[in-house]
Amino acid sequence: MARPRKLTESEIQSALESLAGWRLKEGKLHREYTFTDFAHAFGFMAAAAVMAEGLNHHPEWCNVWNRVSIDLTTHDAGGITELDVQLAAKMEEIAGRFA
Repeated sequence: MARPRKLTESEIQSALESLAGWRLKEGKLHREYTFTDFAHAFGFMAAAAVMAEGLNHHPEWCNVWNRVSIDLTTHDAGGITELDVQLAAKMEEIAGRFA
């Protein structure tokens, strides 16, 4: 399967308009979630992990108690691609179930 191409700055800015809470940080799509407790944060990560595995696209993330910090980039494309935007949108959907 062909990997997606790196998005232009204008395409990234356009995508960010539809991704509430996401921003650019150090050349990656970045989002921090805060859940009610560790179980909700971990539940979000478990559900997101299954979905990410299905896409064969894996986030850089960190969990500390009720917080999950996520960075998305496509390493083999050298930056942000449509795959990152798609993963961010799906994570937004999943996060809503654990709010």
